[in-house]
Amino acid sequence: MWTLLLVSVAGFVAQLIDGSMGMAFGVSATSLLLLLAYNPAAASAIVHLAEVATSAVSGVSHIRFGNVHWPTFAKIAIPGAVGGFIGAMLLSNLDLSAARPWTSAILLVLGVVIIAKFVRVRAEISARSGRKRWLVPLGLVGGFVDATGGGGWGPVVTTSLTVSSVLQPRKAIGTTNTAEFVVSLSASIGFLLGLGSSAIPWDAVLALIIGGILAAPLAAWLVTKIHQQILGLVVGFLIVLLNTRQLSVSFDVPWGVLWTLLALVAVAGVVTVVTIVKKGKRRT
Repeated sequence: MWTLLLVSVAGFVAQLIDGSMGMAFGVSATSLLLLLAYNPAAASAIVHLAEVATSAVSGVSHIRFGNVHWPTFAKIAIPGAVGGFIGAMLLSNLDLSAARPWTSAILLVLGVVIIAKFVRVRAEISARSGRKRWLVPLGLVGGFVDATGGGGWGPVVTTSLTVSSVLQPRKAIGTTNTAEFVVSLSASIGFLLGLGSSAIPWDAVLALIIGGILAAPLAAWLVTKIHQQILGLVVGFLIVLLNTRQLSVSFDVPWGVLWTLLALVAVAGVVTVVTIVKKGKRRT
């Protein structure tokens, strides 16, 4: 009972972060499930089945608040679904955990690029994504990483859309979250075919769904209230924080060193955001 309550609370927190920052539901929830001794395939299956419901509510909320850019959605959702299905089928039969450090290293670099970008500019970005041909392979890779890593659609896709100046952070987050419904549905079908329904802990799926659904509308509303430059910086530091942790765990960095690194990233993020906010007030 207490385990399921913990899973539900984690679903609420993870969706609050994911819906407002465009990433981290899968990473956060999968990390907890692995900590609770679920195997990687079962953990990823639980997360994606729960995300079918949470991403549907999140998508509707983002649509309502005008956070979705439909040309971009069309280019990333279907390839993402294909990548998610392939990744789910492979993870059901193979251990792909060795690829996580490489993915985390790439994402950490992209996070630093995002931070540098939004420190320098005020993030007045126009939506030009309809003509971007690389969005199709981006969706394919994002869906594959998401299914095999138990999360990653948001970090890969939101990061790429933001760092390339294709969309405003608000639009990048809303579009990525809405497309995630299609990706999660496809990956869930892959897991059901690869693992079988009897191998999936449905009580944990339900617990994640309850927590995530409660947080989704609140997260979509928060996106419309946060300044775009601040949002871009928070997304960047969140990416660096998450992937610093993942790389440290992958390479067995001592816990004392790990927590020191995470604290330094968090402090740097707070100082940067506070500095930008103060500069903005002086301009006005």
